[in-house]
Amino acid sequence: MTEGPAHYAVTEANSRGRKFPEKPHPYRSSFERDRDRIIHSEAFRRLEGKTQVFTPMYDDNYRNRLTHSIEVAQIGRTIARSLALNESLTEAICLAHDLGHSPFGHTGESVLNNLMSNFGGFEHNRQALRIVDLLEHPYPDFAGLNLMYETRLGLAKHKSTHDKPSIQDFEELNCSLEGQAGCLADRIAYDCHDLEDGMRSSVLTPNQLKNIELFSEAQKLINAPAIKDAGTVRIRTAKTIIDILVSDCIETSRKNLVERNIKTIDDVYSKSGDLIIISQQSESKLNELEEFLLQKFYKHPTVIEKSEEIRCFIERLFKKYCEKPALMPPYYQQLIKEEGLQRIVCDYIAGMTDRFCLRMLEKGT
Repeated sequence: MTEGPAHYAVTEANSRGRKFPEKPHPYRSSFERDRDRIIHSEAFRRLEGKTQVFTPMYDDNYRNRLTHSIEVAQIGRTIARSLALNESLTEAICLAHDLGHSPFGHTGESVLNNLMSNFGGFEHNRQALRIVDLLEHPYPDFAGLNLMYETRLGLAKHKSTHDKPSIQDFEELNCSLEGQAGCLADRIAYDCHDLEDGMRSSVLTPNQLKNIELFSEAQKLINAPAIKDAGTVRIRTAKTIIDILVSDCIETSRKNLVERNIKTIDDVYSKSGDLIIISQQSESKLNELEEFLLQKFYKHPTVIEKSEEIRCFIERLFKKYCEKPALMPPYYQQLIKEEGLQRIVCDYIAGMTDRFCLRMLEKGT
């Protein structure tokens, strides 16, 4: 492990800083402050009540958006530390990457996107930027959290198997290596914890998974037949897959940075392709697992059975707030003139937890 930041890491010296200049903090770096602002934001707290795959009301042991974000940050920090990147920036991006998710998971996002089809659509990465740039308002002199440019860039360029944002506000072809580490950490985290949650729910069974290469490899490494408790096997299998993929990422990315002759942060920004990667062999294995999860888990009737009900929930709320915007909090009402009624209604609903959304429906609002 290299001491000190690598020459291609983001530092305060090569950063583009904040939109609104601030005095340096006496004992926290600017990127540590970004991380802390995200953690203390209302949007971050509300992630606890937002669906990952299973609604938080289904069982307290399943992941929600908050626990997912914490797991992503843990993986991202490991990658960043091992590659001598900016660990605090990586952590900030990882913790904030899902701030823009609506209630009720991808179903909620799809419904809002349809409702907003004539008003610019809805996509959760763009929404994360709106949250940190506008909707959070803890400071008297400006809207938003006033995050560092590189943190915002990491949110704008965040992508995964499910996310392909097209935000045009940034000139860079890609985000920093710290942001790329966050993207891969996100992918590894949700694949592995969705696998674990799927087995916990019995939607997925070990027999179904036995021919999935990453699963069988992890089972051999932990000597699964010797472990009597099924819960322990499930947890150790998922954690071992994480270890396999993160270890591969660190070694492959280290070699890739040398082979691509990456010397500076500008070298990183000028490359459209990702530099933080896993090997082709691991990519093939992970693709196999992801296709399995798509077909056998995400499309399972237990997971999608409430989709139509959720669509009706959100459509009813959207219609009601458009008809009676005074039902929204004052801060949202004052943004309508500049941002547009439908966009602000979308902002308000997207920020709701599953529970709050249902409570508003029960109240008839």
